[in-house]
Amino acid sequence: MKIVDLLNKNSICLEAKAADKAEAIRKAVDLMNKSGNIRDIKAYTASVLKREEEGTTGIGEGIAIPHGKGTSVAAPGLSAMVLPEGVDFDALDGEPVSLMFLIAAPETKDNVHLEVLSRLSMLLMDDAFTVNLRRAKTAGEFLDYIEKAETAKFGKAGEESKKAGGDGYQILAVTACPTGIAHTYMAAENLENKAKERGITIKVETDGSGGVKNALSREEIERADCIIVAADKNIDMARFDGKPVIVTKVADGIHKADQLFDRAIEGSAGIYHYSGKGSEVRDSNEGESAGRKAYKHLMNGVSHMLPFVVGGGILIALAFLFDNYEINPANFGMNTPLAAFFKTVGGQAFGFMLPVLAGFIAMSIGERPGLVVGFVGGVLASGGYTFSNLMNYSEAAQVSSGFLGALLAGFVGGYIIELLRKIFDKLPASLEGIKPVLLYPVFGILMMGVFIIGVNPIVGALNSGLNEFMASMSGVSKIVLGIILAGMMSVDMGGPFNKAAYVFGTAQLTVAEAGPEQFQIMAAVMIGGMVPPLAIALCTTFFKNRFTENERKSGIVNYVMGLSFITEGAIPFAASDPLRVLPSCIVGSAVAGALSMLFECGLRAPHGGIFVIAVISNPLMYLLALVTGSVVGALLLAALKKPKV
Repeated sequence: MKIVDLLNKNSICLEAKAADKAEAIRKAVDLMNKSGNIRDIKAYTASVLKREEEGTTGIGEGIAIPHGKGTSVAAPGLSAMVLPEGVDFDALDGEPVSLMFLIAAPETKDNVHLEVLSRLSMLLMDDAFTVNLRRAKTAGEFLDYIEKAETAKFGKAGEESKKAGGDGYQILAVTACPTGIAHTYMAAENLENKAKERGITIKVETDGSGGVKNALSREEIERADCIIVAADKNIDMARFDGKPVIVTKVADGIHKADQLFDRAIEGSAGIYHYSGKGSEVRDSNEGESAGRKAYKHLMNGVSHMLPFVVGGGILIALAFLFDNYEINPANFGMNTPLAAFFKTVGGQAFGFMLPVLAGFIAMSIGERPGLVVGFVGGVLASGGYTFSNLMNYSEAAQVSSGFLGALLAGFVGGYIIELLRKIFDKLPASLEGIKPVLLYPVFGILMMGVFIIGVNPIVGALNSGLNEFMASMSGVSKIVLGIILAGMMSVDMGGPFNKAAYVFGTAQLTVAEAGPEQFQIMAAVMIGGMVPPLAIALCTTFFKNRFTENERKSGIVNYVMGLSFITEGAIPFAASDPLRVLPSCIVGSAVAGALSMLFECGLRAPHGGIFVIAVISNPLMYLLALVTGSVVGALLLAALKKPKV
């Protein structure tokens, strides 16, 4: 159904004035009533206002599309208003609304209002179109602009519905981020909400920390018109062979859903061709840079490593909490049965950190055969084996390359498998079955063993030098390190900078004979990630006039997110106003990180937020640093943001 079929001159007002949102809606309803589409004007008005309570229909850029549906509507219709002076509509961008469309839809199964919403949303993304509507001198001119734009965008009546098969576009999506904590589900929710607004049928598979949810079936993939993969880690792509696929970052699923849907509907997505790597993520239209590929391989290892690090690290921290230092200082953490239990179990789990990291980086590059090669490389790197100590191996003779060695083993292991694939491609087809179970493991482990044992002394020396440098830091240099690491946690809130700082902090916990300096680094990293959500929560609580009603409601959730060390809770605010939110959060995090270092707060656990406060050294000063950084961030944000009119 075309927009111009639902709109007539009697339901258009080009010089409207309204004191507030409610008055603007009432005037738009009166215009709708003139077209004869409303049975019960009171009930219809109530349905529109109820929809606004669920979330504003002020979509930004001075545009609002309120709508109501029910038995109070006799026939589908539209009314339109231009408000030259603007009206506060609690819009997503906080700007006043000057162009407004009201939709009326009867209680039917065809969801006509969603179809109209979809068309309107796409047309209103064109700035030139909206400028013409605001400048229209007569209702007839207003309608002419719409008809021309609609014809240019969608063609003649019936073409789009034919392409869509009569039921809207069938789109599938997959969202995945390295940690699978927040970005994965935020992207999925945004894609689903945007699809609902535009009348698009969608199903979203999430590949999060709890595994794959809402998995796409083979039948659904076959019927799909397009597939959107918004992922920052590798997923199974073989199933999409021969389908139009759009591959992008998970952040685009959060911030650029409309653009992704436009590409899908316009048919500009490239056809994906499976290259023999089941986990490859690559758009046939857009080649990925080497840096982004390396980042995704690294994040695949990190995402699988984190459960071992977090679970094992917290249990180790509990061992020190329940132990008695006075019994035997040299054996602290193992002096009591309960402490020994936590330390043993946690230590075993934590010990898998480096092999798992290396194994899944290698698997991301070389698929399943890469897992064993990378895993063995991680064990050899962690164990510190060299050609000089193989015959007389002992703890004293270890030259552990640690975290750096495991990273190297992961990437080298993956590319060893790639090399072996090319070499063994020349073998007869009859030997294809023995490659993954015999040839790849044997030759891959052999090559990895020679490589990592050979480089362990070099990387181990580099690792030792870095650790000695950390241990030597004191005073101003230590505080500067805290400022940098904590600030990085706020730069992109779950992106590469955030992950780099967090991985660096957790790596310090793996250092043999880790001392107070390493634990202080982890404490500064965690406090830097806790501040952004807390600063936003405080600002929405004490400076309410800087935020819309929906933002104030979301701000309350950030108290829980911040205290739980889930930095991603601040993302919606940062996305809507990055120039004010990001600097405020970075400064607040940097202040908290500096104070944490100054107070010499240490943390043996790599996660947990407020729930591991008992295992933090100098816990009261740590809380003081957290509160101070959060307050600084909140005050700076309040100073930068202007009060809403």
